[in-house]
Amino acid sequence: VQLQASGGGLVQAGGSQRLSCAASGRTFSISAMGWFRQAPGKEREFVAAISWSDGRTFSVDSVKGRFTIFRDNAKNTVYLQMNNLKPEDTAVYYCAADVTRTLRPLNNRGWDYWGQGTQVTVSS
Repeated sequence: VQLQASGGGLVQAGGSQRLSCAASGRTFSISAMGWFRQAPGKEREFVAAISWSDGRTFSVDSVKGRFTIFRDNAKNTVYLQMNNLKPEDTAVYYCAADVTRTLRPLNNRGWDYWGQGTQVTVSS
């Protein structure tokens, strides 16, 4: 599975941005996709994930009500709609795919494939 992330850029605080992550290759094996981010000097952190089969989602508390993860199975693409962005959302955002059939919750998956990352910068 190959993942291509796009949609990053510079946005003012309070603004919106949509990230996309297109999957190719053995996409039939995907069970979930997720978004992570890594701010300068910090560890990579989980942001949100979505089940590929039934669309269940999970988001961390810091982005709930502001970020929405959704998918388009026909396009093998997952999106992260980010609204009311804050300077602390500045980070490199990565998408990931899990190809394991598992009952583990979306916030406790093993992620098998990663996209290249896209920079999101929120100015105050």
